[in-house]
Amino acid sequence: MPNPKPTKTEGESPILPQIQQLLSDQTSVILQAVDEKLSVQDQKIEGRFAAQNLALGKRFSAIEKRIDKLEERFMRRLDQLTTTLDKFLKRLTDIEEEFVFMKEDLKRVKAVLREKLGVSLD
Repeated sequence: MPNPKPTKTEGESPILPQIQQLLSDQTSVILQAVDEKLSVQDQKIEGRFAAQNLALGKRFSAIEKRIDKLEERFMRRLDQLTTTLDKFLKRLTDIEEEFVFMKEDLKRVKAVLREKLGVSLD
């Protein structure tokens, strides 16, 4: 805060510079007290933020554990489903192969019946 230069005129009291100095000192003391109060408030706020961060960290940790458990259950079920589908597809493939073999056998039986007995089953 710039100190205004006193312009001394005739009849001016010598007390004016002293009052200005006292006001300047008082302003400095007040500003220092306000700075200290703000510093204390900043520390309190930082403490509260740290506590909030800790609480949020604990909550996120709990949520991550639950998500991990759900993911593990999902993967187990997905593995079971994959295994079931693999078994089903194997059975279906086996049935299709058996059907192809039976179809060829039936063609041979029809050919033998036509050749030996002269009967057509078409």
